[in-house]
Amino acid sequence: MAKYIADIDVMPLKALLDPQGKAVTGSMKNLNLSEIDNVRIGKHITLEVNANDDASANAKVDEACKKLLCNQIMEFYEFRLTKI
Repeated sequence: MAKYIADIDVMPLKALLDPQGKAVTGSMKNLNLSEIDNVRIGKHITLEVNANDDASANAKVDEACKKLLCNQIMEFYEFRLTKI
């Protein structure tokens, strides 16, 4: 059995309005940072998983994202696995 670290990024779907990102984009202009535009705000999740192999670890993290960590109606996710 091996241990893996999963780094998961969950972001709002590009087709949906991101109110937090919109507010931060507006603040950038107020701070004289008008070169920064189209901010999107999401979440980053790190977890450890014990699995027999890479494929099993990948499947477990994918299942956790689909069942709990990501609302697929409004968000998408991507992750990277690192064996430790």
